[in-house]
Amino acid sequence: MNVENTKAQMRKGILEFCILSILAEEEAYPSDIIAKLKDAKLIVVEGTLYPLLTRLKNTGLLAYRWEESTSGPPRKYYKLTELGIKFSQELASTWEELQSAVNQVKSKKNK
Repeated sequence: MNVENTKAQMRKGILEFCILSILAEEEAYPSDIIAKLKDAKLIVVEGTLYPLLTRLKNTGLLAYRWEESTSGPPRKYYKLTELGIKFSQELASTWEELQSAVNQVKSKKNK
């Protein structure tokens, strides 16, 4: 079994939650989202992020606005909708429960 494949699948599984968590703090331009994910050691490329942002927008969790840029074309800034805020809060609650459960299982293993 390839551990790198399993690690990649684990990261992929929480990517949506991480993006929503970033946008729960403030609206963001996609390159800012990528930078925050990279800072957290979650390496994501534009080819992965843009389809995910589009899917989240199409499901009503995100909205965007255009802002003129002095250094190129207009920029699209994403933010959570009201539905996105509620969805993100529900995921955060579920994350806390999962994290607690995993930590409990791991601590029993180490005893």
